[in-house]
Amino acid sequence: MNAHDLRNLFLLAVIWGGSFLFMNLAVADFGAWPLMLIRVGVAALALWGVVWWQKKWASLRQFWRPIAFVGVVNAAIPFTLYAYAAQHLPTGTLVVINAMTPLFGALIARLWLGEHLSFSRFVGLVIGFTGIVFLVYDKLFFSELDQSLAVLASILATLSYGVAASFSTKHLKGADSIAVTTGSLTSATLCVLPFALWYWPSMPISLLSWGSALTLALLCTSVAYVIFYRLVATIGGAKSVTVTFLVPPFGIIWGVLLLNENFGLNELLSTSLVLLGTLLATGFLQSRLTK
Repeated sequence: MNAHDLRNLFLLAVIWGGSFLFMNLAVADFGAWPLMLIRVGVAALALWGVVWWQKKWASLRQFWRPIAFVGVVNAAIPFTLYAYAAQHLPTGTLVVINAMTPLFGALIARLWLGEHLSFSRFVGLVIGFTGIVFLVYDKLFFSELDQSLAVLASILATLSYGVAASFSTKHLKGADSIAVTTGSLTSATLCVLPFALWYWPSMPISLLSWGSALTLALLCTSVAYVIFYRLVATIGGAKSVTVTFLVPPFGIIWGVLLLNENFGLNELLSTSLVLLGTLLATGFLQSRLTK
């Protein structure tokens, strides 16, 4: 993994770390389904303009079937499962479960693609996940019985992300990242549209919620997914999903900068473990040590 790809990985983490802030600001007015429709629908519309302007039609036509499938397994299904889980689990628990994505991604890539999982990468995955647990361990305890289904839904969401990463690596090599992002978000929009219309809120939506939802769509979805699929094309799906290790620390950093939240010794230690784990799991640190 070269320095350019590592920069893109960290940029993606910075953007997706901010997505938690915008979701929290918007979900109360919109509700889960309508907010998801705004997120994927507005992002898709914006990117269709880019496809037209840059004439990306050829790649979109060539790969439209796998692109449509990726939209279902990398957006529609996990978004839906997390929307359900968010009604019963605290954000900290969801973050920890979501951080299982690189573990599933590496396992699926090993079984499906025969991708080599070196000892250093395995250690990096373990260290990164340990850092996430330390980061939010105080939010992991729950007592309500219906939360077990929410946990199962969250795990299935991470599994869906892992499948999508390997599928993209296998079937979308050579596909333009903008075409993949546009097509997949369009597919996801068609999936969530009927549910969003059914649950569309009857009360007025504030300007703050609209602004947060549009930022979530344009920055945290359209721009972020272009970066993500570019990473998939260059370093593979299993390494790309290690970005989920970096999202929680950057989410906390956004909270410190914008919401005056605390950043203590536990957060510093956890973030250090996450960074070390990510550098090992992506192979960046090993490549530097062997030069």
